[in-house]
Amino acid sequence: MTTWHDFEQAAPDFAGRVRALFDAHKHKTIATLRADGSPRISGIETVFEDGQLAFGSMPNARKGADLRRDPRFALHSATVNPVEGAEAQWPGEAKISGRAIAAGPIANGPDGELFHADIAEVVHTRLDDKATKLVIEWWTPTHGLRRIERE
Repeated sequence: MTTWHDFEQAAPDFAGRVRALFDAHKHKTIATLRADGSPRISGIETVFEDGQLAFGSMPNARKGADLRRDPRFALHSATVNPVEGAEAQWPGEAKISGRAIAAGPIANGPDGELFHADIAEVVHTRLDDKATKLVIEWWTPTHGLRRIERE
């Protein structure tokens, strides 16, 4: 299992940028897989605590049932539009994918299930300093941090 702490230790600067994007807004989006294999998109909140990326599901929620059946997920930070004329300051967007590990009931908050992320990939997409290229950086436990630029 690759925890958030493991990722932070391996790529601290990159992890800081990704976490800032996830912490910037309360609501994110998670993709799970339905029983028939089709994708499901749901709103979700996440927290970073005790070295884990954690998220929950309310009792009887479909996303929780999806994750119990097939733990694969893709999590997306909130997305904001670049400001016209200041595109280079756009912070970009972040994505984390992996497997959800059941961590018991939610302890402090509403009833529900808690999940921890077993991280398979982390991605940050943004613009370069001149706002002329798309910069995509991604990290995996196997290959570490990589980067490409697209015009």
